[in-house]
Amino acid sequence: MKQNIAMDKVFIKNQFPIFKDTGLVYLDSAASAQKPLCVIDSIKDLYSNHYSNINRGVYKLSRILTDKYEESREIAKKFLNVKSQGEIIFVRGATEGINLVADTVGRVHLSKDDEIILSRLEHHSNIVPWQIAAKRSGAKIKVVEPDTEGNILAESVMKLVTSKTKFICLTHVSNAIGSILPVKEICEAARSGGIISLIDGCQAVPHMRVDVNDINCDFYVFSGHKTYGPSGIGILYGRKELLEEAPPYQSGGDMIDKVTFEETTYAPLPNKFEAGTPNIIGAIVLGKALSWMEGIGIENINVHSKKIIDKGLRILKDIDGIKIIGEVENRAGVISFLYKDVHPHDMGTMLDNYNIALRTGHHCAQPTMNYFNISSTLRASIGVYNNEDDFIKLAECITKVKNLF
Repeated sequence: MKQNIAMDKVFIKNQFPIFKDTGLVYLDSAASAQKPLCVIDSIKDLYSNHYSNINRGVYKLSRILTDKYEESREIAKKFLNVKSQGEIIFVRGATEGINLVADTVGRVHLSKDDEIILSRLEHHSNIVPWQIAAKRSGAKIKVVEPDTEGNILAESVMKLVTSKTKFICLTHVSNAIGSILPVKEICEAARSGGIISLIDGCQAVPHMRVDVNDINCDFYVFSGHKTYGPSGIGILYGRKELLEEAPPYQSGGDMIDKVTFEETTYAPLPNKFEAGTPNIIGAIVLGKALSWMEGIGIENINVHSKKIIDKGLRILKDIDGIKIIGEVENRAGVISFLYKDVHPHDMGTMLDNYNIALRTGHHCAQPTMNYFNISSTLRASIGVYNNEDDFIKLAECITKVKNLF
């Protein structure tokens, strides 16, 4: 039976050791989520009792861990509703996933004067790899601008499309302001026009059900550490035909079929893109984290997330001097704000004295900050363990420290 987190916030929070008797208010899950005990215990158990290398040993320990590794791939496949296990590639995180696509698929499909469409709201990890790919190939980057509140409209994206457009690469949810982009509408239009689409799902997967078949994207990436799993592991979903025609990203052990000094042939998917000894424990425990989320119920998480972010927004707006950055129509997980003329770093430091952890800075989204004519914000972002009380305490502490400035 799935636990309804909207009805039992204590049950959920008690699964996270970091909150035990600490009074911590953690509002930085968009950067990295805290870990439930089942994830922490799984890491300890695997290293203590089951560790070996995978795909190489004929002995029992290696075979068992290899099976666990591939079981985790199957969990990720079902989690995203992917057709084939070969379309799930384990990467170090979303950043590596995007770089892999830009470097390999980009080499096949980008030529001089071709176009790559990005949005103003992208994380740097979905900008810089495409700048490098564009410079290498002679392609050009075109930027979709949001409206005044930070919403990206599908028609704004498609207006930029020409016969030279080869890639549309967008965030599913902005990490800086929480804006949800209409990725399904955009990806369906891209597919019908023969344009390759990539979606950065780092901020979406922790808050909502993601079905890549429904979205109709060609590539989708997310990071394990934002989905209650370990750092250093992530998932790249890629359409089989595009991955098969692309060259390898890295070379070495496990990604080969046959090696001679005259010629090397490559292993089939997914091994082709998983060179060397992988993050074995990270991959297995990511599966544990995704299963934990499914056990709670992604729909329950989505309802809870919407409820808490809406309440948090109302609480912050009631504070005199608070300015919300990005009054977006559809929001997930993130609220960016400023307090009067106080620098975000100063406010963040003062709030830390009250055991409140929230992010300050440009959030690796400098083009977004430039759009709003600011250099940084305070960012409150939530996970399953947050509740209305966290925003009440945040508001109380902002009120306490405001007289110090």
